[in-house]
Amino acid sequence: MLKEVLQRKQKEINERLERLLTSDCSAHQKLFDAMNYSLSAGGKRIRPFLFLLILELWGKDARAYLDIACALECVHTYSLIHDDLPAMDNDDYRRGRPTNHKVFGAGMATMAGDGLLTFAFELLAGEQQIAPLLRCELISILAKAAGPEGMVGGQAHDIESEGRTLTLPELQLMDHCKTGCLLTAPVDMALALTESSTEEKNLLHAFAVHVGLLFQMTDDLLDVNGHLDEMGKMPHQDAADHKSTYVSLLGKERTKTLAEEEARHAKEILKRIDRDTSLLTELVDMLLVRTK
Repeated sequence: MLKEVLQRKQKEINERLERLLTSDCSAHQKLFDAMNYSLSAGGKRIRPFLFLLILELWGKDARAYLDIACALECVHTYSLIHDDLPAMDNDDYRRGRPTNHKVFGAGMATMAGDGLLTFAFELLAGEQQIAPLLRCELISILAKAAGPEGMVGGQAHDIESEGRTLTLPELQLMDHCKTGCLLTAPVDMALALTESSTEEKNLLHAFAVHVGLLFQMTDDLLDVNGHLDEMGKMPHQDAADHKSTYVSLLGKERTKTLAEEEARHAKEILKRIDRDTSLLTELVDMLLVRTK
């Protein structure tokens, strides 16, 4: 069931992204080419999918908010472009193709990331069917999740931590910011558009926190167990960059056990929500055994 729904949503998101990101100015065409290069490279679209799925659980017409889902993917893709840059992880491959800076150069790749980030907020600000105060709330949620208290803060922590061994609490904080905040944001933004109770919002936010940690733990496992042809990026990069990961701190078996615990916690939370959360449960199971 999940596979079919996910594929359908991916198709909707991809088609909308293709229509959104165009330029009438020939002088800017290379920039738009660079932006679209990474945006159209595929990917799981987990963040926009979470947003749309939560809306539908609360009886909303998710199609009316497709541009917000696209904004989430723009922010995520910007983060990947910048993460791959020579000044950061210096990766050669992403989503099965050469990274943005390998094709367009580091300067243009930086601009492509900047363009996607700002375009995301342009999309949010343009949602005229949403009341102004609620629109501001959505913008605030995403800005905080992507900014210095969220993803950017986690990335900065990651840079500062290279070459030293973090404690487990330090690693969990870094990964919650670096990875988890852009997984809690779609859930929080979707719930802001619904008539959900405070309890439901708190429960699903906690669910998303566990999903974020699960995602990072499986990512760390893939870095040591995965292959380029499956993952779409080079394995063993964390060790080469002398980064602290769950695997480097705890070993593969303990990391796998912790990932299973995060998955169990996430699914236990879903049982407390009086709605059909079966697709979210399937999503947790899928993330636990993912190969890319």
